[in-house]
Amino acid sequence: MPKPPHVKAGKIAARVLKEIRGELKPGITALRICTMVEKKILDYGGQPAFPCNVNINHIAAHHTSPRRDPTKIPDFGLVKIDIGVHIDGYIVDTAMTIDVDGTLEGFVAATDDALNEAIAMIEPGVNLGDVGREIEQIIKAYGLRAIKNLSGHSIKRYRLHGGKTVPNTKKRIPDVVEVGDCFAIEPYATTGTGYVKDTDFVYIMQNTGKDIELEGTAEKLRQHLNDRYGPLPFTPRWIGASEGVDVVEALKELLRAKIIRGISVQVEKKGRPVSHTEHTIFVTDEGVEVLTRPD
Repeated sequence: MPKPPHVKAGKIAARVLKEIRGELKPGITALRICTMVEKKILDYGGQPAFPCNVNINHIAAHHTSPRRDPTKIPDFGLVKIDIGVHIDGYIVDTAMTIDVDGTLEGFVAATDDALNEAIAMIEPGVNLGDVGREIEQIIKAYGLRAIKNLSGHSIKRYRLHGGKTVPNTKKRIPDVVEVGDCFAIEPYATTGTGYVKDTDFVYIMQNTGKDIELEGTAEKLRQHLNDRYGPLPFTPRWIGASEGVDVVEALKELLRAKIIRGISVQVEKKGRPVSHTEHTIFVTDEGVEVLTRPD
């Protein structure tokens, strides 16, 4: 079977995540991490598949820094860096958790081990619900809870969520592994409830595919977002003055018209710390290739 087209994107993602680990220290801003990650992806020949996420402590998913974000990496706790890279629409998705002061290493070990064991299970014919059961059992062995309403997912060209689900808990689902599948597997662990909730904070957006023509600056922005990002997520801080629009008001108009949608920051329901580890894999008839594992 020929090499999947995601291979180069995977090597870029692995390199960026490895390099950014050395940059992440207390006091550095989350915005600095986001911009460094996204610049490195571009410098190494890829495109961000979504804005870099810097999710601190109880924040589980979807936090990218807005413009002038003052948020800093704390002196202690868990920091999750979640990045996506694509080349010509072939996407990889990967994440790591850093225990800033070394006091929460059990969280990191739980999601690292759960991810490795989940990958080891993957082969054609395996039911993905069984993979979720394995993830949940390993996280429980660390005295933690897997997060039930976050899950891994299959990936297709220009589609970050390709239709199949890789749950983090035992579930009865029809999805099975097939040759040619590409999956992002991403265990989450917490001492909290095992559920996340949406917040009112939205720093990531996505075109919905709704095709209606607006007027003025909103129409300019609609066309720009469609041409530049297609179905992939973006952040308002990527949109510069060069587009010649009042970005805030134009985005509000696009949201009202449901031409774009907001993706809410998600937090653990009781405010407890969350860890998260993720790799993208590709299934061949000869085995599984982990695309985002460092060399």
